Amino acid sequence: MKPFMHSIAVRAETILDTIQKNAPPENLRLLPYSGYTTPDKIIIRGRALEADTSRASNDTPSIVNDLAAMAALFMTKEVRGEKISIGNTTAISDEEGYYRLELPRKSPLPGWTKAVVKADRTGDIVHHPVLITSETAEYGVISDIDDTIMQTRAWSTRKNLWTSVTGSVGSRYIYPDATTLLKMMAGSMSGRKNPVFYVSSSPWNLHGFLDAVFMANGVVRGPKFLRDFGIDPTKMITEEPSLHKAEAIDTVLAANPDLPFYLIGDSGQHDPAIYRDAVLRHPGRIRGVFIRTPGPGMDEDDRLPLKEIEALGVKIFAGATFEPLLDNKF
Repeated sequence: MKPFMHSIAVRAETILDTIQKNAPPENLRLLPYSGYTTPDKIIIRGRALEADTSRASNDTPSIVNDLAAMAALFMTKEVRGEKISIGNTTAISDEEGYYRLELPRKSPLPGWTKAVVKADRTGDIVHHPVLITSETAEYGVISDIDDTIMQTRAWSTRKNLWTSVTGSVGSRYIYPDATTLLKMMAGSMSGRKNPVFYVSSSPWNLHGFLDAVFMANGVVRGPKFLRDFGIDPTKMITEEPSLHKAEAIDTVLAANPDLPFYLIGDSGQHDPAIYRDAVLRHPGRIRGVFIRTPGPGMDEDDRLPLKEIEALGVKIFAGATFEPLLDNKF
C-alpha cells in the first residue's frame, strides 16, 4: 500500500511542478539559509519560493495567531528552475526550490559574513549569511535542537505536536544551561572561535523561525542542517531522522577535516545510537558526547550506545541538565 501511495504522491507532485514551471511566479523570493565553509570552498544555501503577499501579519499573542503563523511557514510554493547567481557562479533551484552555490575560499576573515546573491529573472538581491570557520579553532560542536536546546517534548507525539503548532518565538522555552554551555564551548567567553553547527529533524520551513528563537534567547549562532519534508521518487514525505542526522554529521566533519568535534543531543529521539555510529565512522574525530535526558529519561536503547562510546575512549555525559558540564574546560 505504501509504495502505491508513494507513486501517486510523486505523480501529483510532478504535475504540480510542471504547472509551476510553465507559469513562473511574479513574486519570487529567495529565502537564505546559513552557509558554511570547507578548507577550499564557501557554501551558500537557500530556497526559491513564491512570495505570498496576501497574508497580513498579526503580532498579537494568542494560540489562534500562533497556529496561523506556524501554518503559514508550511504553506509555501516552491519554485524550481530559477537561476541564482553570485558573480559568475550560478545554480538552478531544484524541484523543492533548494539551491546551493559554491565559491572558492580566498582566506576571508573568520566569523560571519554575507554573500550577495541575485535572482536572475527578477534581479532581486538577497544577502545570505555564511560562517567562515576560523583557522585558530580548537574544535567544533554539533548540537541537536529539539529537547537539547529548545524544549519540544519530542518523546511524546501529542505534546510535541501541540508545542510545535502553537508556539511562538516568544513562548518557546530555551534551556539556560544549553545556552551557557554552547557559549563556553564556542569561546564567546574566552575569545576563541570554535564553530557550532546544528543538526535537527525539524523541516527547513522552520529555519527562519529557529533563527529568530535563537537570537531572542542569545543562543550561539551557527549553520543549521534541517530535514527535507518533500516528496520525490526516492523517498515518501521525509527521510528517516536518524539517516538525516548521520548524513549531516558526516557533512560537517568532512567540511572541517582538521577539527575534532563534540556531539550534543538528547535521549528523546535516541541520539546516543546516532552518535555512537558517528564515533565508529569517524575514529579519533569525536572528543565527547553529551546527552540531555528529558521526560522519561533513558532506556536501554540509549544506555548501551553510551557505554559503547565510553569504551572507545570518548568522554560521555548524560543527565537531566547540562549544569555539571559548566565547570569543565574543553
